[in-house]
This record gives sequence, structure tokens and C-alpha cells, in this order.
Amino acid sequence: MTRQGMRVYQVGGSVRDRLLGLPVQDRDWVVVGSTPEALRALGYRQVGRDFPVFLHPETGEEYALARTERKTAPGYRGFAVHADPGVTLEEDLRRRDVTINAMALDEGGELIDPFGGREDLRLRRLRHVSPAFVEDPVRILRVARFAARLGFSVAAETLALMRAMVEAGEVDALTPERVWTELERALGEADPGRFVEVLRECGALARLFPELDALFGVPQRAEYHPEVDTGAHVLLVLAQAARLSPDPLVRFAALVHDLGKGTTPSGEWPRHVGHEDRGAALVEALCGRYRAPVEYRELGVLSARLHGLCHRALDLRPGTVLRLLESADAFRRPERFERMLLACEADFRGRAGWADRSYPQGDALRSARSAAAAVQVRPLLDQGLSGLDLANALRGLRVAAIRDARPA
Repeated sequence: MTRQGMRVYQVGGSVRDRLLGLPVQDRDWVVVGSTPEALRALGYRQVGRDFPVFLHPETGEEYALARTERKTAPGYRGFAVHADPGVTLEEDLRRRDVTINAMALDEGGELIDPFGGREDLRLRRLRHVSPAFVEDPVRILRVARFAARLGFSVAAETLALMRAMVEAGEVDALTPERVWTELERALGEADPGRFVEVLRECGALARLFPELDALFGVPQRAEYHPEVDTGAHVLLVLAQAARLSPDPLVRFAALVHDLGKGTTPSGEWPRHVGHEDRGAALVEALCGRYRAPVEYRELGVLSARLHGLCHRALDLRPGTVLRLLESADAFRRPERFERMLLACEADFRGRAGWADRSYPQGDALRSARSAAAAVQVRPLLDQGLSGLDLANALRGLRVAAIRDARPA
């Protein structure tokens, strides 16, 4: 479905992934030499009044008119979009973030690569397309996320540009929703720790997530943490969480479980007494600042507060185990409890040389929950128990069930 003078190109991530031999999920297209009126006449449906993007009448894929963009306000507050038939493909590609996303395929399948994206793919390098990179601070987060997805390095000149943007206060203007969106996406990537590392390298971690940045350089007891540095530990934990589960909720809990150690007075190092409760408060604050979904906040707070107790599960008395289960709301929220146990296992394994150790504490707590949950309330009600008497009797039976479920 074309018209004279109109040229269509496949662009962006689908071109990149095709060259990398990765599955192509969604294809995006750029239309050169056309107008909104002409596309509508061909049956394309415009989405949004101020943005020149249209849906193909048959495939539903997005087709955008070739455009340029100009920053209209400091920080991430607005861009003027200019789209008309005179905008060239190269001008459209120049406004993109990194070279590997600034390639196109013409209708004959020929690659158009004006900024060296294919060579950067070969070198496994993320490099900005043009100085216009500085106009959108969300690109700092995108570069970090692509590093987490692809395992690519960041070109020295691009990293220097990102540092300059941070020093100029550009990331301070990012909206909470956009920061959270990029963090959540990064948590789902192959190596989410790279997202943290890149942000730290350019200084953005200290501005956006100071609670995380504060962990680097804080020592822990070497007999429990051979890696010593708390920041290094969190990166190891995040790597283990990615190994254990694709769930971004589990990975988020792993990322924030030790935030409290960043607030331990240096005179108390390398011990961190009370870091669990301090950390839970910091998780609350971080999630509030970025308007995180409630399930992230709840799991993050639980993991920060209870991970130390979970690690001691094999040594706890049955009554204490029951209180742990109740604190985690494990009977009503078993899925969330399982996620917390995975985050705790990642924490246990996320130490230098501990990656392949078993975590019997997790299985012990699963068995304890199952045994306690199997206790029936009906026989107690049939005995006429109610109120406090009912609660005490139920607790007693659950404690006994936990005791009996323990291996000999």
C-alpha cells in the first residue's frame, strides 16, 4: 500500500535484532516523503493528535512520518516535533539515541547505516549518534538498559557525555514514572546488574538511587561476605536473582534487600546491627519517590526486614518460625512468600565463592508453611472455641505441625 514519492523503511530495534540473529518481536517503520493526509487516505489510522504515528490498516504495525525533534525546555519536559515530506531518512535516524538503533532496511532489504551501527554491533559497543543525545536525559537510562540486555560496553565518548549530562543536572528533571519504567524494564534484562554499573559509572546512580550508591565502599564482615564491599555484594545478589528467576519482582527485592547497610555509622563497621528495619524504611521511601507498584514495595520491604531471620531458619524455634510466617503473611500470600524466599536465596548465594551453595533454609520454611497451613480450623470451631481461645489453640497446633515437619 504505497503512493508515488512515498518510501517506507524498517527501522530501529527490529533491524538491530535481525543483524544480531535475535528474535524480532515488533517492527517499526519510517515513512519518507508523505503527509498525514496521504497516509489517512491510504487507510492508515493516526494515533495521537500531536505525534505523526499511524497504524497500518492490515498489520497494525506502527508507521511514523520521518521527523526531526528539537528540545523546547530544560530537562525532560518537552520536544518540538517537525515532520513533513522534506525530512530525510538520515535526518530521522540522526535523532535516535545510539548507533545500533539508527539503522534502517529499505523495501529491498538493503541496510542503510549512516552512523556506523553495524560496526558498533561487531564491537559490542553502545555509542551515541550525535550531540543531540544530550537533549533527552532518559537516554542515559536507555543506554544502561541496553548494556544490561546485550552485554555491550559503553563507548568512552558516550560515557563522558552521560557524565556531563548528570553534572549539568539533566537527570534531576526526569519524571518519577519514566525512571521507574526504565528500572522495571532493566530488571527484566539478561544482566540487570549492568544497569546499576553503568548508572554508577556516569554518576546517575548517586542522583537517582542514592540509597544504592551509598552501599559501595561500605565493608561487611569478611567471614560472611568474602567480597567485603556491600555494593559488590548487591551486584552478586542481583546476578543470583537473575539466575534463579526471570521475575522482576524477585530481582527488585534482591536489589534493595540491604539498603540499610548504607546508613550504618562507619564506627560500627563491618557490623550492621539493625540494618533490616532501616532498610525497610529506605525501600518504602524509594518506592514512594518513584511511585512503584504496591507489589514491588511490599515485597521489597518484606525482603529487607526478614532476610536475616530467614537465613537463620534452621536454628529458630518452631514458635519463632510461625511468627516469621505470620510477619510475611505467608498463609494468605503464598506467591509473595515464595518470591521473598527466592530473594533470600539470592542474597545467601550472592557472595564471592558461594554461588552454587545449597539453601536448605528456603525448603525448611516452605515445609513449615505447608505444615502449618494444613492445620484445620473446623475441629476447633466444633469444640466451641472462639476469639482469643481459638487463636491460641490454632497457634499451638501450627507450632506443633512445624515441629513435626522438621527433618530428624
